[in-house]
Amino acid sequence: MHAAKPVRITVLKKTFNQDWVDKYTEGVEWKPEGCCHSFEEGQEFMSDGTNMPEGFSDWAWTDIHKYVILLGRGGNMQGVKPGTTITSCSDGFRPVFYLLERVD
Repeated sequence: MHAAKPVRITVLKKTFNQDWVDKYTEGVEWKPEGCCHSFEEGQEFMSDGTNMPEGFSDWAWTDIHKYVILLGRGGNMQGVKPGTTITSCSDGFRPVFYLLERVD
C-alpha cells in the first residue's frame, strides 16, 4: 500500500441561515459563531492525508474526513478537477464550505 499524500483544506465560505433558525428552532439563540465558524475564510490546514490537522474542528473533521482520505489515497471525485473536491460541515443552520486539494 502506498503512503497517503497530503491534503490541503481551505475554508471557502462561512454561511448562516437566519430564516431557518427563525422557522425551525425555539428556546435556543443560534448565532453565526462557534464550531467551524471560528475559522476565517481563506484559512488553510494541512492533513497528512489520513489524520485531522492540528487546530481543526472535530465536528467538521467527522463530516469531511472520508473525502480527505479518498484524495490522500489517490482517489478522485466524479465531476470535479482531479485531486480536488468541495464539501461542507453538516450544520444546516451555519454550514462552512471547504476546498480539499491533494498535494502531489
